[in-house]
Amino acid sequence: MALKRHGLVRRRRAVGLTQEGLAEALRVERSTVTRWESGKVAPQPWIRPRLAEVLQVSNEELSALLAVSSTDEQPLAERMAYAMRYPSRVDLSTVAELRDGMNSLGERYDRVPSATLLARAGEHASTVASLAGEAPPGRVQREMRILQADAATFMGQLVWDASQRKDHSTARSYYAQSVDVARHLGDPNAEGHALLRTCYVALYGASDYREGLELALRAARTARHTSHVLTGLAMLHAAEAYAYLGEGSECERTLKGAERHLGQAHGADVAHELFSPTHFGRLAGSCYLSLGDYRKAEQFLAQTAAELYDRRKSRAIVLGNLTLARLRDGDLDAALAAFNDAVSELHGTRGGGGMNIVFRAAREMRPWRNEPAVQDAQDRLMALMEAT
Repeated sequence: MALKRHGLVRRRRAVGLTQEGLAEALRVERSTVTRWESGKVAPQPWIRPRLAEVLQVSNEELSALLAVSSTDEQPLAERMAYAMRYPSRVDLSTVAELRDGMNSLGERYDRVPSATLLARAGEHASTVASLAGEAPPGRVQREMRILQADAATFMGQLVWDASQRKDHSTARSYYAQSVDVARHLGDPNAEGHALLRTCYVALYGASDYREGLELALRAARTARHTSHVLTGLAMLHAAEAYAYLGEGSECERTLKGAERHLGQAHGADVAHELFSPTHFGRLAGSCYLSLGDYRKAEQFLAQTAAELYDRRKSRAIVLGNLTLARLRDGDLDAALAAFNDAVSELHGTRGGGGMNIVFRAAREMRPWRNEPAVQDAQDRLMALMEAT
């Protein structure tokens, strides 16, 4: 039977790192991390202090994580059942399993309808909250509380998207829970992430651009000393709020600041899993669309759509904005191509953001409603709605 360092795998997942993320933080190849976790080789002594730092454990705890065994100590279901019976005995391995479960749900978010994830995510969030209340004090309880904040933020994200971005109050209540837990812990990253998600509700749901701007700037201030990723993302959305308000110079200044922070992002950033190289193009394109610079918007959006091959909800939003940019620039044929691609993405995900933008694009096509190609595109959209 193959040997494996199960403890090392669970701890990596508990701190939110993929094998690629850990490799990048340590400046080694992913294959090196794979060999460590498989038990084929051990980390060299010179790299162990840095490995302990990235995994947020002591040197003694790292030695325990590097133990090799032929099987994991307990099946997952058995460990979870034990944890629920004896929550005061929850340990870091249990936290890692719970974190891994939430990460698994998060990985599916951009590929499937949010409604299909709600029940499982709600059950998971309830388990986390229950265990967090009785976990042993110290590191275990802190890790559980951080996971509780992250789970509440994810629930808000799911609820809002599943409601086609209409259920603002439930989403806000989840985000408020996350902010409260994060402030209690003094965790600026969890707080900044929840504030940023609340900003999305104000900007893209309630269309309250001033509130959205204030929330984005608060998120950036909260995370500015701890996460370039969160700071950069918050500044991107602040830039979009400025664009919505017609404040072009502030928008471009803030875009530059966001680009600077995102350019300093690295694998050890606590929010690295939120970062995508396409973020800047997506938001910059949306900014220039709002500012009326349609050619510049199209440049950013077309390139970003080509790069977003595996994030379908995000790609639908970009394609919807690309449709609008091309329509407003007078290129109907190119707009229809983007529109049809957006509808194709939405057939698999029903993403609320993409739906809203595609319907806006459909309304702007009304001057050409007698064109056969436009009628066909509108019919595809109606078929999508009938299937929802």
